[in-house]
Amino acid sequence: MHARAAVTTTALLGASVLALPSTAAHADTGTERPSVVAHRGASAYAPENTLAAVDKADALGFDWVENDVQRTRDGVLVVIHDDSLARTTDVERLFPRRAPWKVRDFTAAEIARLDAGSWFGARYAGARVPTLKQYMKRVSRNHQKLVLEIKNPALYPGIERETLKVLGNEGWLAPSHVRNRLVVQSFSTNSVRTVHTLRPDIKTGFLGTPKVWELPAYARFADQVNSSHTTISLGYVAALHGLEGPHGRPLEMLTWTVDTAAGARRAAGLGVDGVITNKPDVVRAALLRG
Repeated sequence: MHARAAVTTTALLGASVLALPSTAAHADTGTERPSVVAHRGASAYAPENTLAAVDKADALGFDWVENDVQRTRDGVLVVIHDDSLARTTDVERLFPRRAPWKVRDFTAAEIARLDAGSWFGARYAGARVPTLKQYMKRVSRNHQKLVLEIKNPALYPGIERETLKVLGNEGWLAPSHVRNRLVVQSFSTNSVRTVHTLRPDIKTGFLGTPKVWELPAYARFADQVNSSHTTISLGYVAALHGLEGPHGRPLEMLTWTVDTAAGARRAAGLGVDGVITNKPDVVRAALLRG
C-alpha cells in the first residue's frame, strides 16, 4: 500500500454499509490485542513482496502477510508494489532502453529474469518477482493468511476477476480460507466493490480514511476500512466499529504502516483490529508489553 489514499466520495453518495468481525482479527494470538500483519512480508528484513519476505515472516512466527498484485503485458499476475520495476529490480541494467520500465510493458518471462533482491542486500541476490500463483503456493506451504492488495486496478481492466481466478485455482476460495485466511483490499472503491459483487463471501477492505458520514456508504462493499495510522482517532475507530454490514458483524480496521513500539501501542489504544507493519517483531513485542 501507499500513503496516497484517494477517496472517491462522489461515487459513494448513493451507497451505504459492509463489515467484518472485530474479534476475528485477533485469532492469531487468542487475545484482544490487535493482530499483526507483515507488510509486503517481513519487508524490513527481506526484499518486499518476494518469497523470501514471506518466509521471513513465517520464521518470525507471523501468520498474516500482505502483498500487492499487478499484471504483466501478457496477462500474468505478479506480486510487486510499484507500477514500475525500477526501484526493486535490476530492470534498468537488463533493459536499458525500456524506460519507464512499467510492469504492464513487460512479459512475465522478462520479469522472471530480473533480480528483485540485490537492491536490498547481497544475501538476497537472485530473488525473483513472484507470480501470484507462485506466491500463493508459498503462503499455502507456510500455512499463512493473506491480505491481498489489488494495485493500480485502473491500469489493468478485469484484474479483479483474474485475481479471483488464481485464488480459486490455488484453493483459496474454499469456505475455510474465505472465512479465516483471506482479505482482498484496494485504494480503488470500484475495485473493492467489484470483488464484493463477484464474490460477496470474501472479506474486503477499502484503503483510505473516508469521512465518518461516508462510512455507511463504504460499508456496503467493504468489510474493512484500512486507514493510515496518521489519519485516525479513537472516535473514528469507534464510529467505524459502530457500523454493521452485510455479514452481520462490525466493520474492522487494519491500520498501516506502523513500525515503532510507540506507534503500535497508540494503535492498540485506539482499538484497531490489526496493525500492518514492516517490522512485525517490533510491533508484537510492544503489544505484548502493553
